[in-house]
Amino acid sequence: MKILIASDIHGSAAWCRKLLEAWDREAPDRVVLLGDLLYHGPRNDLPEEYAPKAVIEMLNGRRDSLLCVRGNCDTEVDQMVLQFPILADYAYLAGKKYRIFATHGHVYNTKKLPPLREGEILLHGHTHVPAWEDHGTFRYFNPGSVSIPKEGSERSYMTLEKGVFTWKTLEGKSYHTEEV
Repeated sequence: MKILIASDIHGSAAWCRKLLEAWDREAPDRVVLLGDLLYHGPRNDLPEEYAPKAVIEMLNGRRDSLLCVRGNCDTEVDQMVLQFPILADYAYLAGKKYRIFATHGHVYNTKKLPPLREGEILLHGHTHVPAWEDHGTFRYFNPGSVSIPKEGSERSYMTLEKGVFTWKTLEGKSYHTEEV
C-alpha cells in the first residue's frame, strides 16, 4: 500500500492543484491530510490564490481516498462543506513493523506527547517545516507545508510505501528517506 501524506493547504487553490498533480503522479492508495485545509489562520499571510471554495471542490472530488485530522484552523463550519471527516484530533495508522500517531501538531507534538509506545512514530504538520527526528523511544516526522513553507523549506509532502517514508517537493523531487 502506498500513502501520500500532506499538511497545511490553508485554502490555496494554486498549491492544492499542485498537490493533486503530485497525487496523480504518485498514484497512492490513500492520502492522509494533517489538517489546516481551508483557512490561512491569523498568523499567516494569505497564501497564493487563496480560494477555499475551489479547494473544497477539489478535495470533495477525491473524498473516497482521504483520511484527515483536524488542524487548528479547521472548524465545524469547514466540516459542513467538506464531504469527508476532518474533525478528529488524531488517527492511528499501522503497518507490519510500525504504528503511527497522526495528528496536526497543535495539541500533540514533541513538547506535549500523546500516549506513544516505544518505537512508534509521531506524525504531524502545523510547523510548516519538514522533519525527521529520532527521539530515542519514538520518531517524529513532518511533511512540511503544501502552501506556506517556513524556515527556508520548500513546499512538500511525503509518501509511505513498503516501510519507507520519502520526503518530496511538490514537483516530486525526493530529498530525504527514512525506513521504519
